[in-house]
Amino acid sequence: MNKTVRRLADGRRITYYDEGERTRSRTAVDTRDLPETTAMSEIRRDPLTGELVVLAAHRQTRTYKPAADLCPLCPSAPGRPTEVPEADYDVVVFDNRFPAFSGGTGHADVVCFTSDHHSSFTELDPRRVRTVLEALADRTAELSAREGVELVFPFENRGEEIGVTLHHPHGQIYAYPFVPPRTERMLAAARAHRDERGTPLLADVLKAEWAEQRRIVAKGRHWTAFVPPAAKWPVQVLVVPHRQVPDLVELSTAEREDFAEVYLSVLRRCDALYDKPLPYVAGWHQAPVHRDRDLAWLHLELFSVRRAEDKLKYLAGSESGMGVWINDSTPERIAERLRAVG
Repeated sequence: MNKTVRRLADGRRITYYDEGERTRSRTAVDTRDLPETTAMSEIRRDPLTGELVVLAAHRQTRTYKPAADLCPLCPSAPGRPTEVPEADYDVVVFDNRFPAFSGGTGHADVVCFTSDHHSSFTELDPRRVRTVLEALADRTAELSAREGVELVFPFENRGEEIGVTLHHPHGQIYAYPFVPPRTERMLAAARAHRDERGTPLLADVLKAEWAEQRRIVAKGRHWTAFVPPAAKWPVQVLVVPHRQVPDLVELSTAEREDFAEVYLSVLRRCDALYDKPLPYVAGWHQAPVHRDRDLAWLHLELFSVRRAEDKLKYLAGSESGMGVWINDSTPERIAERLRAVG
């Protein structure tokens, strides 16, 4: 992989990650007349629950469902400059123009997986998936070294049903200035399990899934994909490495190669469920930057709101109001259906 760092017209950073045999000279200049980025976000604590809430009012004006020929994530063309000045790219990462975190309270990246507007992560070949992983690992390392960053969360939102407003295949990376509550709960569970049994929680979960087999969707030499035993969502899959590592940086070459095969198998099964692209969120749970790295176990979580071909799961009173989830299916049935369409 070849890495090239450049600057956009407003000073934001853009990084190209090119696959070896397709190395290009990255010299294109962003010709747009852009004002310097002045986005500011604020973090407040809910006095009733202690939860942190990010206020980012500038995001109200972000780009919303543009036509394909106006997509800001496609390569630039004569007379049509975009966020990517080059005429083509493999994988590119740049500072978000409308970041959720800014002004010294974290950071937000945009990650484009391919220059093909009409493609998807599911359609990437294993080599490109590895390039994406290398880019995410590189940015994880760089963002983790920044003052004030406590956790790095790479993720992809796919589908209008999820809330996607740009259809080009892309994801984001959030560098949180605090450890999010979901991570805190997972760390607490891992700590309690280790204190009681002396073993890592996900190691024992993997052993149980291998023994039972009913919830496993796909398995490789280094990764297992399974539906969690208390799945909240109509479709939910964890993709877990067989070795405990804290973050993407620590994955070996063999683990990255095997992940590409296992994850693509999962995505293709998801799309085959209803014979159309499945809307989903897929995010990497990584260790906090400064603490509890011995407790954390890197894994990817994918979930979807689609519960039937023509039905979506809405978070209603119990889920939204009280945080108590009700699933209309069972984890075993979800896994059975994903295996059957393989």
